[in-house]
Formats: sequence, structure tokens, C-alpha cells
Amino acid sequence: MAEDFNARVVREFRENAGKVGPPFTGLPMVLLHHVGARSGTERITPVRWFADGDRRFVVASAAGAPTHPAWYHNLMATPDVVVEIADGDGNVETTPVHAEDLTGDERDRLWNRILENEGGFAAYQRKVEGIRTIPLVALVPR
Repeated sequence: MAEDFNARVVREFRENAGKVGPPFTGLPMVLLHHVGARSGTERITPVRWFADGDRRFVVASAAGAPTHPAWYHNLMATPDVVVEIADGDGNVETTPVHAEDLTGDERDRLWNRILENEGGFAAYQRKVEGIRTIPLVALVPR
């Protein structure tokens, strides 16, 4: 049976100290551990992260799908999770974080920065215009 996309990215991330190949080559990634809000099942989702000073945040774009990704709902239900993240020295660290939904001016400032620099996210925004606001979630170390 073929390995699914997320499983392949998780494997690559762990085997290569946080580096993965296409379509994420050279992009900062995090493995987000979360618990299914309904199922209670532990899940791991690879997600690209962005920096805002010393803080990291992720984008719940779901590639422009009409609904938020499941991992976003899971984080809102159980915000204390762990992430696996490359430390820059060839190691992957597991770090406990608290997920915080970014809103208002803070969300808009960060989202506008992403839209100016990341063409793919602008395409996702066009797909969901009038349907949903793409959430940004801070991953605050705890």
C-alpha cells in the first residue's frame, strides 16, 4: 500500500532533521501533534510555520478548502500540544506549546505579510473569499 502524503512528509522530516522535499523543499516545517476533538485519536500533521519575532505561527489554510482543517478544530478543543521542530543544528526537538487563535489587528498584520510574500497563500485566500477567514494560530512555548 502506498504511503500517504502526510506520512511521507512526517517520515522525511524525522529522517532528515526537519528537512523535507517537494513541495516543501527549504520551507520551515513543524510536526503538530494533536488529539481528535471527537475521536480522541492522537494525530500528527506536518505544517509549515512562520516566524513573528521569537514566536511561531501556522496557517490553517487547508489549501483553500471551504472548511478549516481538522487539525485547527482539534487545537481549538485541546490547545496544549507538542510540536516537533528542527533546532537548526541538525536535531529535532519536541516542544510543548499552547495554541492561540490569532484575531483582529494582529491576525490581519501577519496575514497581510504572508500575502505579500507567499503567492500560494494568496491563491488560497481567493478560493475561500466570502466563505471563511483563514485562521492563524500561534504556537506559544509552555
